[in-house]
Amino acid sequence: MVQKIVKKLVMTAMGLILLLPMFLVFVPQTQAADTDPAYAAIKKRGVLIVGLSADYAPFEFHATVGGRDQIVGFEVSMAKQIAKDLGVKIQIKEMGFDGLIGAVQTGKIDVIISGINATPEREKVVDFSKSYMSPKQTILILKKNAPQFTTNVDSFSGKKVGAQRQTTQETFVQNNMPSSTLVSIQKVPDLVSQLSAGKISGVVLNDPISEAYAQQNKALQVIYPKPNESEGAVSIAMRKNSPVLQSKINASIDGIVSSGKLKAYQKEANTLMFAKQSFWAKYGNLFIKGTLITLALAAIAVVIGAVLGTVLALFKLSPNFILKSLGNIYIEYVRGTPLLVQAFMVFFGTQVIGLNLSAFAAGALAMGLNSAAYVAEIIRSGINSVNYGQTEAARSLGLSKGKSMRYIILPQAIKNILPALGNEFVTVIKEGSVVSVIGVGELMFQTGVVQGASFQPFFPLLITSLIYFVLTFSISRALGYAEKRMARSSR
Repeated sequence: MVQKIVKKLVMTAMGLILLLPMFLVFVPQTQAADTDPAYAAIKKRGVLIVGLSADYAPFEFHATVGGRDQIVGFEVSMAKQIAKDLGVKIQIKEMGFDGLIGAVQTGKIDVIISGINATPEREKVVDFSKSYMSPKQTILILKKNAPQFTTNVDSFSGKKVGAQRQTTQETFVQNNMPSSTLVSIQKVPDLVSQLSAGKISGVVLNDPISEAYAQQNKALQVIYPKPNESEGAVSIAMRKNSPVLQSKINASIDGIVSSGKLKAYQKEANTLMFAKQSFWAKYGNLFIKGTLITLALAAIAVVIGAVLGTVLALFKLSPNFILKSLGNIYIEYVRGTPLLVQAFMVFFGTQVIGLNLSAFAAGALAMGLNSAAYVAEIIRSGINSVNYGQTEAARSLGLSKGKSMRYIILPQAIKNILPALGNEFVTVIKEGSVVSVIGVGELMFQTGVVQGASFQPFFPLLITSLIYFVLTFSISRALGYAEKRMARSSR
């Protein structure tokens, strides 16, 4: 009896062992077909976060629709349809094109829908959907210079040719126009501005972009060069190892293309591009918005800089070796590195440690941390400018070292350093333009948006320069008045 039971148990165990490989094969495949980390995060959040650079009409650009500024374009319409097909809402994050891949890698955004091409280099760090467009490479030139150039790229030998940084257009110039001098710039409107000014001879763009510029500005002409190759497969980028998200986006793209919606989206974008409105009616709110954000950034940065700078100045003046070393290391490191690098470090670095800061918060923090190093040196020199006899007098009256510094030295130092602090505030306002690279919608960022949407590279810059002048001049006058009042009170 026992032997029969044992025999049955052995046979059952052997059967289970034989079936085990089937479970190992089929169970994980079922799970992998249902979800992946990127898709699961989107579904849990209920929002698809789309990253783009909205200076690339007609792909994506700003326009006034129904009295409100909106990011529009045929890729924006596509993104909305994809989010609908995924059963989630959509959130658009705007930033510089060269910051998009870093943003998707660190989880700041879920996908890039911004005219991005699937190149071998990019495929090493992100996954791509199937292509929904293959534009042709073109060269935009001044019509008056047309007799100098032919469709042969050799006709640009020895000439300066512009291309947007980190794009397939840049690669096209490097590979097919080696005898030309490449000029790489981040924004397309800046390239067209240089072309219009005669600083470069041509700009390599894909045909929807170049034809839009030529349609808007009759002084421009489009050349289809030989070799006349496709700029590459325009696709949607997402994090690596996202097979489920990739398959669902591919299915959505199939539906959009096969149903004719993509062509309808393109027609709609072209209509919005050339809507007849006055310049200020279309873009005035962008300048106002950019100015307010610039002032907010400067105000927050100055507060952070003043508080942290005071602490660092006291550290540097401290007899304690550790505090003095910390102050020196921070000040020298921050003053020795560009604000641009610091902005990227704060924006992406905080994401790595689990702090999902917005572009505005990261930009304000980076500017404040940068300003603190300079304010610290200003305050330290101001403290040193106060006669040491003041400290001795305060101590002889029974004040502690801390109270002497707080009530006697610092008030006198502030009067001495007020002009330098005022200059720092003005500098912070102008340096706010640097953080536009991480998508902070300050004044220079909005200027680039207007340039891209209006196809006018110079006029928006003129308006921006006047706004900056009014801001800095007004602040300088106000600080000068405060300085005079403090001088009278000292007498």
